[in-house]
Amino acid sequence: MISKSPKITYFLLVWSFISFSQNQLYTAYSIPIELREDANAVVRNSSTSINIESINELVYSKKYVVTVLNKLGDSDARISESYDEDTKITNLSAIIYDAFGNEIKKYKERDFTDVSAVDGGSLYSDSKVKYVRHTPISYPYTLVFETEYRTSTTGFIPWWVPVNGYYLSVENSSYTIKNPTQIPWRVKEANFDNFEIEKNKTETEIRFSLQNQKALDYERNSISSLKILPIAKVALDKFYLKGVFGEATNWKEFGKWMHSSLIDGRDFINETTKAKILELTKNATSPLEKAKIVYQYMQDKTRYISVQVGIGGWEPIAANKVDEVGYGDCKGLTNYTKALLDVVDVKSYYTLVYAKDKRDIDKDFSSLQGNHAILNIPIDGKDVWLECTNQTIPFGFLGDFTNDRNVLVITPEGGIIKKTAVYKNQNNLQTISGQIDLQENGTIKADFKRTSQGLQYDDKSYYDNLTENELKKHYKTRVWNYNNNLQIDKAELENNKEKVEFVEALKITINDFATINNNDYIFRVNILNRESFVPKRYRNRKMPLEIDRGYKDLDSITFKLPSNFTLNYEPANIEVNSKFGSYKITFKVIDKNTFTYIKEIEIREGVYPKEDYKAYRAFRKKIAKSENLRIILTKKQ
Repeated sequence: MISKSPKITYFLLVWSFISFSQNQLYTAYSIPIELREDANAVVRNSSTSINIESINELVYSKKYVVTVLNKLGDSDARISESYDEDTKITNLSAIIYDAFGNEIKKYKERDFTDVSAVDGGSLYSDSKVKYVRHTPISYPYTLVFETEYRTSTTGFIPWWVPVNGYYLSVENSSYTIKNPTQIPWRVKEANFDNFEIEKNKTETEIRFSLQNQKALDYERNSISSLKILPIAKVALDKFYLKGVFGEATNWKEFGKWMHSSLIDGRDFINETTKAKILELTKNATSPLEKAKIVYQYMQDKTRYISVQVGIGGWEPIAANKVDEVGYGDCKGLTNYTKALLDVVDVKSYYTLVYAKDKRDIDKDFSSLQGNHAILNIPIDGKDVWLECTNQTIPFGFLGDFTNDRNVLVITPEGGIIKKTAVYKNQNNLQTISGQIDLQENGTIKADFKRTSQGLQYDDKSYYDNLTENELKKHYKTRVWNYNNNLQIDKAELENNKEKVEFVEALKITINDFATINNNDYIFRVNILNRESFVPKRYRNRKMPLEIDRGYKDLDSITFKLPSNFTLNYEPANIEVNSKFGSYKITFKVIDKNTFTYIKEIEIREGVYPKEDYKAYRAFRKKIAKSENLRIILTKKQ
């Protein structure tokens, strides 16, 4: 019998140990039970390393290992990397393991699909992305994704976001950034207090790490996760962006740099267009009137299309180019509108904003921020805000896409943090007025107007773009889907952009609405504006309560009774008041055949401690119950 060499035995033992250890990392069943609780995915290891070699040379590398427990966790296992002319990918790979840690698929860089980084609506772009679209065949599975790139862009340093959302546990996440040449830099830590984060900082290196973080369960009506989850922001005081050097330690300096480097000199308008604009505004008597005319001209002439060419997607396309082709992205159209206003001596300023999800530009940390551009016009001590990518939106109206958030206004003198228009509570008003005729057979016919303002205008103004069939389907399936047998007999829309008011004149029929039993005629009185929302119950609420949008509804409906039925009593009025708002129902009996139903509800925007959630739920529950109030008519003898 031949014995094994001690060296070979030792090698096999070491190799087995390494293989076992690695297999453990890629085995789903080795995840601690507490990290699987409430999780759709578990980050096994996320290791980010950034080396700033010089003011215009940065190397980024990351190894990301995530185990996806179910279909909802697939979004945490994206396989992609973006790049452009100034960014070279030097390493890219992905490996998929099954639940037991067995390799089932390997992707090398040549297996990645290479496409434009923007959607099909874009005309052209210098940003690209390499990606793999992996379709899981079973759960759980583990992704090991490795990427490395070298770039000359140091204007934006990737931030550390160790917990990238709800239902995601983290076994280990680390972030190391090295700055050997000691370029002046700034670091801001946010939301670290409730997380056990290790920090190590020197003059040339920063390291953050987080381990064994349980998944956070989403709670309805919570504050934004941006205010809860930890994030570390890093920025260089001196940086490089697509051929342009910059230097800024605050927003004033940053704005001045951006204006001089990216915006100034891109406002040329040809003489023909200048003459046209001057002719259109020759009778205007105020800067505001001029601005309205110019804005309408821009809306009529242009259309939005995503165009990403330029300095990292930050430099707007020149105004004369937009004028020539009639389209542009948010940067180009905003800059174009600004250039047109310059022609008529109306000062305006290019403005950076985070659009869609409500998010502020961080007023205490200057860096490349924002994902959208709008225009600011200061007139008579007030700010007018223009959304230049929407060709139908009223002048000076933003809607919930960019309202009520901190933005960066770029002026020649520097950047200024301002807040966009706020639409709160009673400003978001909807009124319904009209008449409902109750038929003897239980059918009802309603003739009414619904008028919407503020963010409630924003909710409905797009109805203008629907076909007649689409509009009727929307009313039946979305607006009044709680009314069976609904028919839309007439729908006339008026979009008053001057008042920022949307008016719907409607006639509807609902067959078999009332229940007729012997001598009783029973119907639900709230037909046109039912508030049935009751917040989810939480036995142990953890997050603060946020009502992110206040509003007011006022309904006044006159009911005409069937000739052979009467109302023998005056229904009791209802009133519910709380810190979250108020609710009131009032009945006015006009005669035996007519009464008026008046409902007023106001919900107040605000952030409240988690202890108030139970009271808020009780308040909404009372409202929902009252919304089902029924009236009983009695047959005449």
